[in-house]
Amino acid sequence: MSPTVAVIAHRKKTLGAGLDRLRVLITEEGVGDLLWYEVPKSKKAPKKVRKALKKGAELVFVWGGDGMVQRCADALADSKVPMAILPAGTANLFAGNLGIPVDLEEAVRIGFHGRRERLDLGVVNGEHFAVMAGAGFDAEMIAATDGAAKRRLGRLSYVKAAVQGVGGPLVPMTIDVDGTTWFDGMASCLLLGNVSTIAGGIEAFDDARPDDGWLDVGVSTAKGPVQWARVLGRMAAGRSDESPFVRITRARKVSARFGSPLTYELDGGDRDSVTEIEAKAAPGALTICLPPAP
Repeated sequence: MSPTVAVIAHRKKTLGAGLDRLRVLITEEGVGDLLWYEVPKSKKAPKKVRKALKKGAELVFVWGGDGMVQRCADALADSKVPMAILPAGTANLFAGNLGIPVDLEEAVRIGFHGRRERLDLGVVNGEHFAVMAGAGFDAEMIAATDGAAKRRLGRLSYVKAAVQGVGGPLVPMTIDVDGTTWFDGMASCLLLGNVSTIAGGIEAFDDARPDDGWLDVGVSTAKGPVQWARVLGRMAAGRSDESPFVRITRARKVSARFGSPLTYELDGGDRDSVTEIEAKAAPGALTICLPPAP
């Protein structure tokens, strides 16, 4: 029997010959019902995902960037319905970490004919993420990168925002990992990773994998341009854990308390300021369509 397929598309994002070409490619696969939803912003996507699931979707294609993927992954978590990513965003970090190319025809082929695996997600304050979550400098950098800059500069927009924000203050942080206090002091950034490559193409967590059941946890005490330049240099060289301004570990659960409210972000989407974060790993929460094994 032909499958019921859903498309959840951010209509402002572009890939290949566009959404009209996507419709043709999907219909050429001989699908049954095609459920088609376009949204003007990613925060409206979860409602469409839930609607598609109620209508019996057996495969969900997500057209957009990491923010769109995160919103849809949150709605698809634990449903066992596979997600196929069509990387139409600026960074496409989750797709890149998984080997899904920025190529419409190939991404569609992977959706229908690739292997399907259950991968981990992270959860922060009740919301799932696929790539990273962060509070402090990382989140402020994301919030400072507006849509126009992302369209004009692409990944360089994050670098520009980072350069402008390196003078931010340190704040008191207490971070517990798996029930034990791991860090208690002044810091500029808390980062949680599900994969290794994060914003700007930086390798923040050298050994992070989305199928190991863990969250990678990092905290930075860097302040000012000189110290942050040293941190970013170590990251670029794949030696994040060797920086004197960075501590890295792994955890199943993370609790963080901040001395003053901090903005936090999930997969490049900024959220409201908070003074506490509760995070955990969600092993095997998302079924994803991947390229064939090498």
